[in-house]
Amino acid sequence: MKTIYKMLFAGLLSFVMLTATAQEADAVAGATQTAKQPAPEAEAQHEGCPMHQLAPSIDFVSVKTCYAPGLGAFVAVDSVECCVHLVAIVDGKLDTVGRFQTDNIHKRHDLKNILRPVSVSAMGEYIIVLASAVNDTAYVAILDKDMKVLARRDFQSPMYAMHRDGGALTIVGRNPYGYDINILPLHRLDFDAFQNGEILTHHYRVAKQSEKIKHSDPVGLGLTATAVAVVFLALVCIALLISGSGKLITRSEEKSKNKAKKEAAIKPVSDGSSAANESEVFAAIAAAIHLYNDELHDEETTIITIQKVEREWTPWNAKYYNMNHYFNNRK
Repeated sequence: MKTIYKMLFAGLLSFVMLTATAQEADAVAGATQTAKQPAPEAEAQHEGCPMHQLAPSIDFVSVKTCYAPGLGAFVAVDSVECCVHLVAIVDGKLDTVGRFQTDNIHKRHDLKNILRPVSVSAMGEYIIVLASAVNDTAYVAILDKDMKVLARRDFQSPMYAMHRDGGALTIVGRNPYGYDINILPLHRLDFDAFQNGEILTHHYRVAKQSEKIKHSDPVGLGLTATAVAVVFLALVCIALLISGSGKLITRSEEKSKNKAKKEAAIKPVSDGSSAANESEVFAAIAAAIHLYNDELHDEETTIITIQKVEREWTPWNAKYYNMNHYFNNRK
């Protein structure tokens, strides 16, 4: 029986390992084939995307503090107060010389809809501020040295980082299905093009886990084999558990029996004289019980005497007074 269990377990384990190896090999082969033969849509998309050439030199990081050389001041993000501070050296000390509120937070309870500053950048005498909410809105604004808005562009998805390179501003964010890359025209004095010009938007959709499994296993053979193997493995584990518990119970019973036999063997064997003494004791006890039962009652005669007692008449035992008055008043 043990040999059968071992063979069954080894066979199932080998089947699971072979299935997993085959699935991994299919996924690697599919990925290699895809890499060797890229889709024409992806090629066309990369050809029309300026970020394809700039991607190796771009590092999208949410900048919380930067230095504006044209203003000789620092730009700092305050996400708690939901504002951007312009800090400069005044009388030998750092002091706030400008402040821009990205959104009103007074008596606001919809925290996910508050547009908080997430990144800043400097362009000469101008400041670029990116503010975003947790849900689905964001905007980028260009500020002057007085922290006044010169141009603003809104988005319908949350953004978290931006990068300025030459005459373009690249902003990245998330959407419900993946990522968004927005490229805006950015020139030093052409704020109208920044606010009203066209935006080059690229959407990247992240594949779901079900889609990845479908791509690596279109027929579903690997998933089916894995499910069947898991079920059989669970059944084998249950069978082994039941068998082991039965053997454990049997061993415990055998141990208890052996212990009882050893205890019985250890007890001394009584000789004949002790047996005779025990029989005399039993006889004495029986005689004492018999005598005790005989002395419980005295001998009595079996004659029963019945005497009639006459009682005098009294109103207390008169039947007349016990009758209903209806009979006494009857005519």
